[in-house]
Amino acid sequence: MRDIGLQTKRMDKIEIENLAAEILSAYESGHTIDVPPSSRPGFDLDTAYEVERILKSRRQAAGHKSVGRKVGYANKAMWRILKLETLVWGHMYEDTVHQSRNNKATVTIAHPRSLKIEPEIVFGVKNRFEAPAADAASALSSAEWLALGFEIIDCPYPEWKFQPSDFVASFGLHAALVIGERVPIQTEAIPRLAEELNGFKVRMMKDGELIEEGSGKNALKSPALCLGELGGSIAKRFPAELLSRGEIVSTGTLTAGHLTEKGDRWTAELDGLGLPQLTLELT
Repeated sequence: MRDIGLQTKRMDKIEIENLAAEILSAYESGHTIDVPPSSRPGFDLDTAYEVERILKSRRQAAGHKSVGRKVGYANKAMWRILKLETLVWGHMYEDTVHQSRNNKATVTIAHPRSLKIEPEIVFGVKNRFEAPAADAASALSSAEWLALGFEIIDCPYPEWKFQPSDFVASFGLHAALVIGERVPIQTEAIPRLAEELNGFKVRMMKDGELIEEGSGKNALKSPALCLGELGGSIAKRFPAELLSRGEIVSTGTLTAGHLTEKGDRWTAELDGLGLPQLTLELT
Protein backbone atom coordinates (compact mmCIF):
# COMPACT_ATOMS: atom_id res chain seq x y z
CA MET A 1 0.00 0.00 0.00
CA ARG A 2 1.96 3.00 -1.28
CA ASP A 3 1.07 6.47 -2.47
CA ILE A 4 2.93 8.72 -4.85
CA GLY A 5 6.05 9.22 -2.74
CA LEU A 6 9.61 8.57 -3.86
CA GLN A 7 10.15 4.85 -4.31
CA THR A 8 13.62 4.49 -2.83
CA LYS A 9 15.16 2.83 0.18
CA ARG A 10 12.98 3.60 3.18
CA MET A 11 13.95 6.00 5.92
CA ASP A 12 15.86 4.48 8.82
CA LYS A 13 14.81 4.67 12.47
CA ILE A 14 16.75 7.87 13.21
CA GLU A 15 15.32 9.62 10.15
CA ILE A 16 11.80 8.62 11.15
CA GLU A 17 12.32 9.86 14.71
CA ASN A 18 13.69 13.17 13.40
CA LEU A 19 10.75 13.57 11.05
CA ALA A 20 8.30 12.92 13.89
CA ALA A 21 10.07 15.58 15.98
CA GLU A 22 9.84 18.05 13.08
CA ILE A 23 6.12 17.44 12.59
CA LEU A 24 5.35 17.63 16.32
CA SER A 25 7.25 20.92 16.58
CA ALA A 26 5.27 22.36 13.69
CA TYR A 27 2.03 21.14 15.26
CA GLU A 28 2.81 22.73 18.62
CA SER A 29 4.11 26.03 17.21
CA GLY A 30 1.90 26.58 14.16
CA HIS A 31 4.91 26.64 11.84
CA THR A 32 4.67 25.31 8.31
CA ILE A 33 6.56 22.40 6.78
CA ASP A 34 7.86 23.66 3.46
CA VAL A 35 8.92 20.26 2.10
CA PRO A 36 6.23 17.59 2.61
CA PRO A 37 7.59 14.19 3.68
CA SER A 38 6.32 12.60 0.44
CA SER A 39 8.85 14.73 -1.45
CA ARG A 40 11.71 13.29 0.58
CA PRO A 41 13.67 10.12 -0.25
CA GLY A 42 12.56 6.95 1.49
CA PHE A 43 9.16 8.12 2.70
CA ASP A 44 6.01 6.12 1.97
CA LEU A 45 2.67 5.28 3.58
CA ASP A 46 4.18 2.59 5.81
CA THR A 47 6.71 5.13 7.07
CA ALA A 48 3.91 7.63 7.61
CA TYR A 49 2.13 5.25 9.98
CA GLU A 50 5.38 4.74 11.87
CA VAL A 51 5.61 8.50 12.30
CA GLU A 52 1.96 8.62 13.38
CA ARG A 53 2.59 6.00 16.06
CA ILE A 54 5.55 7.98 17.41
CA LEU A 55 3.43 11.13 17.52
CA LYS A 56 0.68 9.28 19.39
CA SER A 57 3.20 7.99 21.91
CA ARG A 58 4.65 11.47 22.47
CA ARG A 59 1.27 13.15 22.77
CA GLN A 60 0.11 10.55 25.30
CA ALA A 61 3.36 10.90 27.24
CA ALA A 62 2.55 14.61 27.47
CA GLY A 63 -0.83 13.77 29.01
CA HIS A 64 -3.05 13.87 25.92
CA LYS A 65 -4.92 10.57 25.79
CA SER A 66 -5.98 9.16 22.42
CA VAL A 67 -9.79 8.95 22.27
CA GLY A 68 -10.44 7.80 18.72
CA ARG A 69 -9.60 8.02 15.03
CA LYS A 70 -10.44 10.24 12.11
CA VAL A 71 -10.79 9.16 8.51
CA GLY A 72 -9.21 10.57 5.39
CA TYR A 73 -9.84 9.89 1.70
CA ALA A 74 -13.27 8.31 2.13
CA ASN A 75 -13.71 8.38 -1.62
CA LYS A 76 -12.91 5.39 -3.82
CA ALA A 77 -12.39 7.57 -6.90
CA MET A 78 -9.45 9.16 -5.07
CA TRP A 79 -8.07 5.72 -4.21
CA ARG A 80 -7.58 4.95 -7.88
CA ILE A 81 -5.91 8.26 -8.58
CA LEU A 82 -3.59 8.07 -5.56
CA LYS A 83 -3.00 4.31 -5.71
CA LEU A 84 -4.55 3.65 -2.32
CA GLU A 85 -6.09 0.32 -1.38
CA THR A 86 -8.29 1.81 1.35
CA LEU A 87 -8.90 4.96 3.35
CA VAL A 88 -6.31 6.36 5.77
CA TRP A 89 -6.62 7.53 9.35
CA GLY A 90 -5.04 9.34 12.28
CA HIS A 91 -5.66 9.48 16.03
CA MET A 92 -7.64 12.14 17.87
CA TYR A 93 -7.00 13.25 21.44
CA GLU A 94 -8.97 14.31 24.49
CA ASP A 95 -7.71 17.89 24.21
CA THR A 96 -8.88 18.19 20.58
CA VAL A 97 -12.30 16.49 20.84
CA HIS A 98 -15.09 18.66 22.26
CA GLN A 99 -18.68 17.88 23.21
CA SER A 100 -21.19 20.59 22.34
CA ARG A 101 -23.82 21.85 24.77
CA ASN A 102 -27.34 22.09 23.41
CA ASN A 103 -25.75 21.48 20.00
CA LYS A 104 -23.75 24.70 20.17
CA ALA A 105 -20.03 25.13 20.76
CA THR A 106 -17.21 27.61 20.59
CA VAL A 107 -13.69 26.48 19.78
CA THR A 108 -10.34 28.23 19.78
CA ILE A 109 -7.44 26.81 17.77
CA ALA A 110 -4.17 27.67 19.47
CA HIS A 111 -1.84 28.01 16.48
CA PRO A 112 -3.92 28.20 13.28
CA ARG A 113 -2.25 28.16 9.89
CA SER A 114 -4.93 27.57 7.27
CA LEU A 115 -8.10 26.15 8.77
CA LYS A 116 -10.94 24.34 7.03
CA ILE A 117 -14.20 23.03 8.45
CA GLU A 118 -15.93 19.78 7.48
CA PRO A 119 -19.33 18.35 8.54
CA GLU A 120 -19.07 14.67 9.45
CA ILE A 121 -21.02 11.86 11.07
CA VAL A 122 -19.37 10.69 14.28
CA PHE A 123 -19.77 7.28 15.91
CA GLY A 124 -19.03 5.84 19.32
CA VAL A 125 -17.70 2.29 19.09
CA LYS A 126 -19.39 -0.46 21.13
CA ASN A 127 -17.72 -3.65 19.87
CA ARG A 128 -14.19 -4.04 18.57
CA PHE A 129 -13.73 -4.48 14.83
CA GLU A 130 -11.71 -7.61 14.15
CA ALA A 131 -12.57 -7.79 10.44
CA PRO A 132 -14.29 -5.63 7.81
CA ALA A 133 -18.03 -5.19 8.35
CA ALA A 134 -20.07 -7.03 5.73
CA ASP A 135 -22.45 -4.12 5.22
CA ALA A 136 -23.74 -0.90 6.81
CA ALA A 137 -26.03 -2.76 9.22
CA SER A 138 -23.13 -4.90 10.47
CA ALA A 139 -21.04 -1.80 11.09
CA LEU A 140 -23.89 -0.11 12.95
CA SER A 141 -24.32 -3.15 15.18
CA SER A 142 -20.84 -2.44 16.53
CA ALA A 143 -21.60 1.23 17.25
CA GLU A 144 -23.19 2.60 20.42
CA TRP A 145 -24.22 6.07 19.24
CA LEU A 146 -23.98 8.52 16.35
CA ALA A 147 -23.89 12.30 16.13
CA LEU A 148 -23.41 15.16 13.73
CA GLY A 149 -19.97 16.71 14.07
CA PHE A 150 -17.66 19.40 12.78
CA GLU A 151 -14.03 18.63 12.18
CA ILE A 152 -11.56 21.47 11.95
CA ILE A 153 -8.50 20.60 9.92
CA ASP A 154 -5.28 22.56 9.56
CA CYS A 155 -2.64 21.96 6.91
CA PRO A 156 1.07 22.45 7.67
CA TYR A 157 2.01 22.21 3.99
CA PRO A 158 2.04 25.13 1.52
CA GLU A 159 -1.12 25.71 -0.53
CA TRP A 160 -2.84 22.63 0.93
CA LYS A 161 -0.76 20.37 -1.31
CA PHE A 162 -0.04 16.93 0.16
CA GLN A 163 -0.25 13.20 -0.45
CA PRO A 164 -2.05 10.59 1.70
CA SER A 165 1.22 9.73 3.45
CA ASP A 166 1.69 13.40 4.40
CA PHE A 167 -1.86 13.41 5.77
CA VAL A 168 -1.19 10.38 7.98
CA ALA A 169 2.15 11.70 9.25
CA SER A 170 0.72 15.09 10.24
CA PHE A 171 -2.05 14.03 12.64
CA GLY A 172 -4.46 13.53 9.74
CA LEU A 173 -4.52 17.35 9.58
CA HIS A 174 -6.71 17.12 12.70
CA ALA A 175 -7.05 20.31 14.75
CA ALA A 176 -10.38 19.78 16.54
CA LEU A 177 -13.60 17.79 16.49
CA VAL A 178 -16.90 19.12 17.87
CA ILE A 179 -19.59 16.52 18.54
CA GLY A 180 -23.32 17.25 18.57
CA GLU A 181 -25.98 15.39 20.52
CA ARG A 182 -25.11 11.69 20.79
CA VAL A 183 -28.11 9.61 19.70
CA PRO A 184 -28.09 5.97 20.89
CA ILE A 185 -28.29 3.31 18.19
CA GLN A 186 -31.15 0.94 18.99
CA THR A 187 -30.87 -2.57 17.57
CA GLU A 188 -34.38 -2.54 16.12
CA ALA A 189 -33.66 0.76 14.32
CA ILE A 190 -30.50 -0.41 12.54
CA PRO A 191 -32.10 -1.43 9.19
CA ARG A 192 -33.84 1.95 8.89
CA LEU A 193 -30.74 3.83 10.01
CA ALA A 194 -28.59 2.01 7.45
CA GLU A 195 -30.91 3.26 4.69
CA GLU A 196 -31.01 6.81 6.06
CA LEU A 197 -27.21 7.07 6.27
CA ASN A 198 -27.02 6.22 2.58
CA GLY A 199 -29.34 8.98 1.45
CA PHE A 200 -29.51 11.90 3.89
CA LYS A 201 -28.58 15.47 2.92
CA VAL A 202 -26.61 18.12 4.78
CA ARG A 203 -26.65 21.90 4.44
CA MET A 204 -23.60 23.91 5.49
CA MET A 205 -24.31 27.53 6.41
CA LYS A 206 -21.84 30.25 7.34
CA ASP A 207 -23.21 33.23 9.25
CA GLY A 208 -26.69 32.26 8.05
CA GLU A 209 -25.78 31.95 4.36
CA LEU A 210 -25.98 28.61 2.55
CA ILE A 211 -22.48 27.60 1.45
CA GLU A 212 -22.91 24.02 0.19
CA GLU A 213 -25.20 21.04 0.25
CA GLY A 214 -23.74 17.57 0.68
CA SER A 215 -24.80 13.97 1.25
CA GLY A 216 -24.05 10.85 3.23
CA LYS A 217 -23.00 9.27 -0.05
CA ASN A 218 -19.87 11.46 -0.02
CA ALA A 219 -18.40 9.44 2.86
CA LEU A 220 -17.77 6.14 1.07
CA LYS A 221 -21.46 5.99 0.02
CA SER A 222 -22.47 5.89 3.70
CA PRO A 223 -20.79 6.91 6.98
CA ALA A 224 -21.70 3.46 8.30
CA LEU A 225 -19.76 1.82 5.46
CA CYS A 226 -16.91 4.19 6.20
CA LEU A 227 -16.89 3.05 9.85
CA GLY A 228 -16.80 -0.58 8.74
CA GLU A 229 -14.02 0.05 6.23
CA LEU A 230 -11.95 1.81 8.87
CA GLY A 231 -12.36 -1.05 11.35
CA GLY A 232 -11.33 -3.64 8.75
CA SER A 233 -8.40 -1.58 7.48
CA ILE A 234 -7.00 -1.10 10.98
CA ALA A 235 -7.38 -4.83 11.68
CA LYS A 236 -5.43 -5.63 8.53
CA ARG A 237 -2.60 -3.17 9.10
CA PHE A 238 -2.39 -3.17 12.91
CA PRO A 239 -4.07 -6.32 14.28
CA ALA A 240 -2.80 -5.52 17.78
CA GLU A 241 -4.45 -2.07 17.74
CA LEU A 242 -8.03 -2.84 16.74
CA LEU A 243 -10.74 -0.21 16.65
CA SER A 244 -12.32 -0.89 20.04
CA ARG A 245 -15.06 -0.07 22.52
CA GLY A 246 -15.13 3.53 23.68
CA GLU A 247 -13.33 4.99 20.68
CA ILE A 248 -14.79 7.93 18.79
CA VAL A 249 -14.69 7.81 14.99
CA SER A 250 -15.16 10.76 12.67
CA THR A 251 -16.06 9.21 9.33
CA GLY A 252 -15.08 11.70 6.65
CA THR A 253 -16.46 14.92 5.30
CA LEU A 254 -19.92 15.18 3.75
CA THR A 255 -19.04 18.30 1.73
CA ALA A 256 -15.89 20.00 0.53
CA GLY A 257 -13.73 21.45 3.28
CA HIS A 258 -14.31 25.20 3.61
CA LEU A 259 -11.75 27.75 4.71
CA THR A 260 -12.60 29.31 8.04
CA GLU A 261 -11.17 31.74 10.57
CA LYS A 262 -11.83 33.42 13.90
CA GLY A 263 -15.30 34.94 14.07
CA ASP A 264 -16.98 32.54 11.64
CA ARG A 265 -20.22 30.92 12.77
CA TRP A 266 -21.16 27.65 11.06
CA THR A 267 -24.37 25.63 11.21
CA ALA A 268 -25.01 22.20 9.70
CA GLU A 269 -28.55 20.92 9.16
CA LEU A 270 -29.59 17.43 8.09
CA ASP A 271 -32.53 16.18 6.04
CA GLY A 272 -33.42 12.50 6.17
CA LEU A 273 -31.48 11.65 9.33
CA GLY A 274 -32.80 12.21 12.85
CA LEU A 275 -29.94 14.26 14.26
CA PRO A 276 -30.34 17.88 15.41
CA GLN A 277 -28.48 20.74 13.74
CA LEU A 278 -25.09 21.76 15.09
CA THR A 279 -23.64 25.25 15.40
CA LEU A 280 -19.98 26.15 15.91
CA GLU A 281 -18.28 29.49 16.36
CA LEU A 282 -14.51 29.94 16.06
CA THR A 283 -13.17 32.29 18.73
